[in-house]
Amino acid sequence: MFIKSCSGYELEKEKSNTSEDFFNRSEVTFTENGEVKTLNVLYIRYFDEKMSEFTPFEQDPVFQIDSQTINFKDMVAICCLIKNPGLRHRKRIYINSQNEFASYFQDIDFEKVKSVFEALGKNGGCELRSPLEYIVQRQ
Repeated sequence: MFIKSCSGYELEKEKSNTSEDFFNRSEVTFTENGEVKTLNVLYIRYFDEKMSEFTPFEQDPVFQIDSQTINFKDMVAICCLIKNPGLRHRKRIYINSQNEFASYFQDIDFEKVKSVFEALGKNGGCELRSPLEYIVQRQ
């Protein structure tokens, strides 16, 4: 699987009676077997405030790579895809449970996730051979 881009953003209200402003969307675009796919992860924005409970990060930005800042919402979808490779067959997921959300970050090697963003900036993409390479192996 070749990762082409990872990004995240806050949703904004389109109409006064909607609740979009409580959600974030994180996207990862990748190619697999010559087909371009995008996984969209919609989640409650409140989880960004709790990131220190399930990641080593205290606040945004979580990484600084050259002049580019990487925020937590930029890396949510890639972590979901790493933790559950079966999501590559989905277009979107919605996460409203903090326990489920936290499970996608359990045992993730964040230094290796940082290397994905470094490769995106330098090479325009990153080959993800095995998701296991991005999981901390406990002995």
